[in-house]
Amino acid sequence: MKIDLSKNYSELTEFILLGFRTSPEVQILLFLLFLFIYMVIVLGNISMLIVIKIDSRLHTPMYFFLQNLSYLDLCYSTVIAPQTLAMFLSKEKKMSYRGCATQFFFFALFVGTEGFLLAVMAYDRFSAICSPLLYPVRMSQQACLRLVIGSYSCGCINSMVQTGFTFSLRFCGENRLDHFFCDVPALIKISCVDTFVNEIVLFVLSALIIITTTTVILVSYAHILFTVLKIPSTHGRGKTFSTCSSHITVVSLFYGTVFFMYAQPGAVSSPEKSKVIAVFYTLIIPMLNPLIYSLRNREVKNALERILMRQRSFH
Repeated sequence: MKIDLSKNYSELTEFILLGFRTSPEVQILLFLLFLFIYMVIVLGNISMLIVIKIDSRLHTPMYFFLQNLSYLDLCYSTVIAPQTLAMFLSKEKKMSYRGCATQFFFFALFVGTEGFLLAVMAYDRFSAICSPLLYPVRMSQQACLRLVIGSYSCGCINSMVQTGFTFSLRFCGENRLDHFFCDVPALIKISCVDTFVNEIVLFVLSALIIITTTTVILVSYAHILFTVLKIPSTHGRGKTFSTCSSHITVVSLFYGTVFFMYAQPGAVSSPEKSKVIAVFYTLIIPMLNPLIYSLRNREVKNALERILMRQRSFH
């Protein structure tokens, strides 16, 4: 829809988030469900941060990256969850224009950074398994820090571009956002100007990030697979590949949902579908990640046991 430039439009100052349009009883149930999920997210990710910080045996590049992953999961779920919980209990489901832009900027920053960090973690496993002699050099403390800073920098560039393009749109008084947080597809849908460029930017940036990072991940795991198959014993192959299983699971969940949400032409066409997928990658994945790494990682489980044993010895 084209904007009529002959008309004067008042500047939009707030959005009304329609959220999940259900009965008040269901809203309460959704509030309790989202609250439970968010509590698990906070507890799980903070526990991972503390365990890795306390246990000196986990002071390795792999767990340095995992610590940053837990931090990102905690951050981007916190950008969304508290506001969503408040919306369930509020009659006026409003968010200021600046608040919406701020929420979107930080959400895009943390999610984009996580995509790049997952690629860095795959490269770390490739270096550890395929080039163990060069691993201490490739993954020195400075190298790890540069890789994390690079991930944040790429995430920040993506966020600035997305935020700049999205909030340069005109909305012409239409402020009802059919979503539970400020996201690109919902914002594009209510704009009264031609959004073709914005949709192309969304698609190209998302596809570029997914293609770049998944290429790094796939190439890394292809080399890992060839290396693992050369190990003579079945036990040795299983033990070596088990260090990658948690990461593969997390990557599959994250990229699967992000692809369906952002990297498809016409992904903005179904608000209800967008909300379901958005719940998955904003809340379910950050809840599952620490569980996946703690339940499927022997070193993390051993570290938890050592910490619990030390706590018992103090009492």
